[in-house]
Amino acid sequence: MPGRTLASFDIGFVNDRGIYAFSDRSNRSLDLFDAASATFIGRVPGFSGYDPAKGFSSAGPNGVVAVGSREFWAGNGDSTLKVVDLRSKSIVASIPTGGRKRVDEMTYDARDHLVIAVNNADKPPFVSFVSTRTRRVIGKLVLTRATDGAEQPAWDPATGLVYLSIPVLDEVKADGAVAVIDPRTHRLEKFMPVHACMPAGLAVGPHGHLLVGCSDDAVAAGFAPKSLILNARTGAIVATIRQVGGSDEVWYDPKAHRYYLAAGGFPSGPVLGVVNANTDRWIENLPTGSHAHSVAADPRTGRVFVPIQADPKAGVCPAGCVAVFAP
Repeated sequence: MPGRTLASFDIGFVNDRGIYAFSDRSNRSLDLFDAASATFIGRVPGFSGYDPAKGFSSAGPNGVVAVGSREFWAGNGDSTLKVVDLRSKSIVASIPTGGRKRVDEMTYDARDHLVIAVNNADKPPFVSFVSTRTRRVIGKLVLTRATDGAEQPAWDPATGLVYLSIPVLDEVKADGAVAVIDPRTHRLEKFMPVHACMPAGLAVGPHGHLLVGCSDDAVAAGFAPKSLILNARTGAIVATIRQVGGSDEVWYDPKAHRYYLAAGGFPSGPVLGVVNANTDRWIENLPTGSHAHSVAADPRTGRVFVPIQADPKAGVCPAGCVAVFAP
């Protein structure tokens, strides 16, 4: 990968044309790759990057999502959403969400033509509902009970609802939740509680299930590493997967019928967790590398992309890289 050493990065996403985009804070850009050939095809500058004096709450780019086949939307450190056009490989719009800190993770509601984006570092955190047709914020939901931010959201076309990981409710670390949000009314429907998890990653899977990745913060707080499968309608725990935990971003590949977990905080070392989404059973953990907390899969090829932070002591990609796992 050209440019500066990969010291700071965030979320990745693969669109329906097989373009993998990931948030490269070291180069203050959204980096683009052809998923089929695993080759670098361009870089879109214009983001905040990472300044140690300001911290991650003002860094960017952060979360990223595909909107159709010709746009990626990415969160920036100045509380804006940047719209990236793939034809020109440039930022074509900047949409303020009205916060003081970064826009972090997001999801796309294709039915209602909305990007649902989270300002996780504002206090309290809040969710913005942004029209992809007008590129304007049309609604806002403040999460007053979320006392340690909010993490990965996912829109479910089956229910029409948005599910959002809430690490901590009411300042009790053992009490986290998945927030259930109606994107049409911009209202919180309910919290589905999870215990001793401090959830970060979340993905919509088959059979009306959600994968919830319990975070590295949970491991640091003394909770046992684990991942959860929930019933999306009731919040009931369908399965507890104890072989992998300490995750940030998670992903579901509908063609491979696999969940992938970027478990950069797994106690024995960073791994890519693989779970059978049909049976909700753990398959394997694949070693990754330093701060490997981001994952995205290309359903057309089955390739899985995991950025790895620069580590001069590492035998593989000491300047940082994107690891590509074969199906």
